Amino acid sequence: MTEVAVDNSFYYRRIHSLLGIFPIGLFILEHFFTNSFAVHGAAVYNGKIEFFKELPYLFAIELLFIFLPLAIHGLYGLYIVYTGEPNNLQYGYFRNWMYLIQRVTGVILLFFIGWHVYVTRVSALLYGTEVSYQYMAQMFRNPVVFWWMVIGIISAAFHFANGIWSFCIVWGITTGPRAQKWMGKATIVLFLVLAFVGIRALLAFHI
Repeated sequence: MTEVAVDNSFYYRRIHSLLGIFPIGLFILEHFFTNSFAVHGAAVYNGKIEFFKELPYLFAIELLFIFLPLAIHGLYGLYIVYTGEPNNLQYGYFRNWMYLIQRVTGVILLFFIGWHVYVTRVSALLYGTEVSYQYMAQMFRNPVVFWWMVIGIISAAFHFANGIWSFCIVWGITTGPRAQKWMGKATIVLFLVLAFVGIRALLAFHI
């Protein structure tokens, strides 16, 4: 009797897509929102940072709801890129470009998030670096770091917003062309809003 191989890729893609929204997407929204307080100056921003530092079980929260989901989502995303999985959505020229940019921004974000975690969390643990408005402003005075942040912000905004469009299809929320078209427009608006908020916060540090 011949055993039939079970293809679990559909379920893996669902999990991958879900993690991109919950909890990673929620963390992205929170992170952009918190950083936006930089426009109100050092005292307000530092107050928000201190609030998060004093959260009970902070390391456990970061590990379970940020770092672990990011690792799973990122590693499986790399697997998708490496295996050259074709665009099964087949929604024309524009959507094929969106699919390609989604993969490119995903790879960029792996490097960007790794760097960002190091300079904001790991360095604090290893060297006692105090993350504050002043620390971030000093770091962003370096033009290489500043433009790397711009790339990271735009990549994160696009990857999350466009990921919502894919999530809605993978989970059967938008099943028809009309719904997918309107969701596409909504996610483009979300991308522009997030990119604006993120870069405005960055400029608040840079000025």
